[in-house]
Amino acid sequence: MAEKKPFVLRLDTELLKKVEKWASDEFRSTNGQLEWIITEALKKAGRYKDKDSPG
Repeated sequence: MAEKKPFVLRLDTELLKKVEKWASDEFRSTNGQLEWIITEALKKAGRYKDKDSPG
């Protein structure tokens, strides 16, 4: 499992409520949902490389 580094993230209250609702709908924690959103955005932008992928 990859090492996780904690950091503070400030979000608009309404934005956080929407993320919390989305996380709840998908049975994830808020933190897990934010990790998933960021990972998907990085993949879409071509900036995410899976450590297990060759090359």
